[in-house]
Amino acid sequence: MIIVHTDGSSRGNPGPGGWGTVIEQDDKVIELGGSEPHTTNNRMELTAAIKSLKFASDEKILIYTDSEYVMKGITEWIHNWQKKGWKTAGRKPVLNQDLWQELLKLTAGKEVEWKYVAGHAGVHLNERADVIATTFADLPAGRQVGKPVLYHGPRDKYK
Repeated sequence: MIIVHTDGSSRGNPGPGGWGTVIEQDDKVIELGGSEPHTTNNRMELTAAIKSLKFASDEKILIYTDSEYVMKGITEWIHNWQKKGWKTAGRKPVLNQDLWQELLKLTAGKEVEWKYVAGHAGVHLNERADVIATTFADLPAGRQVGKPVLYHGPRDKYK
């Protein structure tokens, strides 16, 4: 099973944003992160989950998120949004529909389990994902990074 911890950050919300993820796969740990010059925290939280699913192989995947928006969206709300033509219960367009649709596509046919973890509560890998996300959110304008791998190595050497 692949275990993933994700987080997103936005300075100003909207403003410069970053996403981070820590992936435990086989005997390795992989850190990924990226940024966008103008975005929201919710978009970065969704992006972290999407990037994790794109990177991870097609095995069972357990994703920890500290975003209630992502957790409830993917486990509770998304199917009603689809049935209602991507409208909320209040008949408004679903925000971040493009990312929700991509996330739904990436989870199709996979065994993905979602778990909520409280943010800033001392959960080591969630805290690390937060550091990655905020570091990328704080990059100077124009220093956006495409496909970084921050750490890729044996799990027993990961601190």
